[in-house]
Amino acid sequence: MIVGIQDVYYSVTDTRRAIKFYTEALGMKLVHESEWWIALDCHGLRIGLHPEDKPVPHVPRDSHGAHAGATITLKSDNVPEDRKRLEKYDAKILGEDDADWGICWCLKIRTEMF
Repeated sequence: MIVGIQDVYYSVTDTRRAIKFYTEALGMKLVHESEWWIALDCHGLRIGLHPEDKPVPHVPRDSHGAHAGATITLKSDNVPEDRKRLEKYDAKILGEDDADWGICWCLKIRTEMF
């Protein structure tokens, strides 16, 4: 029986830069690090980073996110402040929608960053 989400994970090529981005720009907490796996806590959701020795292949995407791989949605209590912090770390905001359920951004986080 499926009882919940274990984690959402991404392949990265530069683990040090990825950890710095996820902890400093997004405020996640590093909870595990090994040669093969990095786990971060995002307010109860586990985000995994899987080190790769090859570049991550290009994944087609549009304003709704990636056509393959994982997509994360995050909550914010200060959208303008979070936008500035993400842009400081080179995340590019591709689109924004102020919907009735909240503000939605489509971000591009360059795979070459990690």
